[in-house]
Amino acid sequence: MRRELSRPARVLAVTSVVLGALAAPVSTASAAPGNAPSTFAVIGDIPYGTAQIANFHNVVDQINADPKVSFVDHLGDIKSGSSTCDDAYFAFIRQQFDRFQDPLVYTPGDNEWTDCHRANNGSYNPLERLQAVRNTFFDRPGRTLGQQSVGVSSQARRGLPENVSYTRAGVAFAALHVVGSDNSLLPWTGNTAPTPEQAAEEQRRTQGVIDLINRTFEQAEGARRAVVLMMQADMFDPTVGTPNQSDYSAFTPIVRTVAQRAAEFEGPVYLLNGDSHQYNADHPLAPGSSWLSFYGVDTAADNLTRITIDGATGVNDYLRMTVNPRSSPVLTWERVPFSS
Repeated sequence: MRRELSRPARVLAVTSVVLGALAAPVSTASAAPGNAPSTFAVIGDIPYGTAQIANFHNVVDQINADPKVSFVDHLGDIKSGSSTCDDAYFAFIRQQFDRFQDPLVYTPGDNEWTDCHRANNGSYNPLERLQAVRNTFFDRPGRTLGQQSVGVSSQARRGLPENVSYTRAGVAFAALHVVGSDNSLLPWTGNTAPTPEQAAEEQRRTQGVIDLINRTFEQAEGARRAVVLMMQADMFDPTVGTPNQSDYSAFTPIVRTVAQRAAEFEGPVYLLNGDSHQYNADHPLAPGSSWLSFYGVDTAADNLTRITIDGATGVNDYLRMTVNPRSSPVLTWERVPFSS
């Protein structure tokens, strides 16, 4: 399948002061002034393969040099699905993430942990690799990565430090840990069904995601112009002609939640994802979409725009997105070619 990565843990104990901060509403610490545009860069499914790994520092340098960009989001898959999930590689990517001059929000992909049971990935226990990802990239819960680290609201108290939310220029953002490989439920090597531990992890993480979606919309009502949800998984992959429920079933409660909350929300809703590797912008929950019946969605949400970013070995650009606080559309974007 296409759907195809440690700094030591330093947060086994979190002080009550920090825990109080993590319980705060959607953070505004990173917000641009309410009447000023805010521009952020989005990448994902990168770096894949030897050439991209060797060139990744140039990608970081180019985004750092973009005078318009003040925030960066990585939508997961920091390696290909056929490469080793070792600690040294995770540490290398963390070093590169630390080079971003602007705040960086990263949400994991399946290649970092879910698919690490594969022999060509090192035959790891995916749950052990998930903890390695958290130890490496989320060692400061409630803070972004990058040189200008800022505060965000985190689900660290639930053991999900990667699920975060924040506000930029009057728009509510949420980074949600939802991955390909049926949100991690595809059986591991040697199994024909998810293990009990595998299923329990997925259920706990999915509930955290649903709770964060609901909370983000609740806090956006009447106070935010739009909602932006970000994840790795493409839950509406247009490259799959006849999707099978067995490959998408774990996404159902998430899609239904997004659909319900978007339909109730008066403003625009944007869903950013990677995973399928080809740039695409569409409206998967609009009236007439086949995804409505596939996921058993009762109410369409034509105010939801889904944007898939380029990724994998063919990626040659990043997405530069701008929040426009005083004009419409609220969110505009352009694909910026990599310079090298």
